Amino acid sequence: MDQINLSDGEWSIMNVLWESSPKTITQLTAALKESKGWSKHTIITMLSRMEAKGAVRHEEGIRAKQYYTAFARTEAVLNETESFLDKVYSGSLGLMVNTMIEKNSLTKEEINELYAILKNAEEELK
Repeated sequence: MDQINLSDGEWSIMNVLWESSPKTITQLTAALKESKGWSKHTIITMLSRMEAKGAVRHEEGIRAKQYYTAFARTEAVLNETESFLDKVYSGSLGLMVNTMIEKNSLTKEEINELYAILKNAEEELK
């Protein structure tokens, strides 16, 4: 997957589509109305931009266009993680993790997951 930068709003649409595709514009509007309050026209504009970026694609349906994601969630998360680390990391992983701990941003489960990841990484270095 090429580098595709998604806005927070585009992530919202992608998450709905990853949960269940295809979706029509009407279905997307209904799914996001309560949390985002977006109109049909907002969804149409966003989908047009996302299609131009290569994030979504559509097929002509019987009554309406059917929208799909153009790549898997795992690809997008990996891409976003790499982009984030390029921007923020600047050689101090310890500082980044420490900041997350100080802000109480990590749950017990996430800390345990980090331990497991680090243990696996250490074993691979042996």
